[in-house]
Amino acid sequence: MPTEPIALDGALASFTDQWSPRIVTTVNDYDVRVAKVEGEHVWHVHDHTDEFFLVLDGELHIALREPAGERTVVLTKGSVFTVPHGTHHKPYAPVPTQILLLEPTGTLTVGDHHEELPDHVDATTGHALT
Repeated sequence: MPTEPIALDGALASFTDQWSPRIVTTVNDYDVRVAKVEGEHVWHVHDHTDEFFLVLDGELHIALREPAGERTVVLTKGSVFTVPHGTHHKPYAPVPTQILLLEPTGTLTVGDHHEELPDHVDATTGHALT
């Protein structure tokens, strides 16, 4: 765990990879991750954990498959949204976007079940900041 404050702008400037989050810090058993995203992620589901999104810059769309049908939520800069566990979802960023995620340590970015992964999506539990 860092012993000094971490500037999110600096953390985001330290990498260029899309859909490949970096762990900024931990809170109890949770990772605080930042990521740069653009284009489509994949449909996936986290069976046992919710997934928290905060848009730092840009715009993030999250398609959801819910019992009542499919819908999409749109998050603009400063917006937060939590995808409940067990909900299939697919993030999409129509423009370059920076997000902060809060997930239990060890949670895969592609969930417990997902469709085939394209090359631009990193299946990771988060990378350390360098």
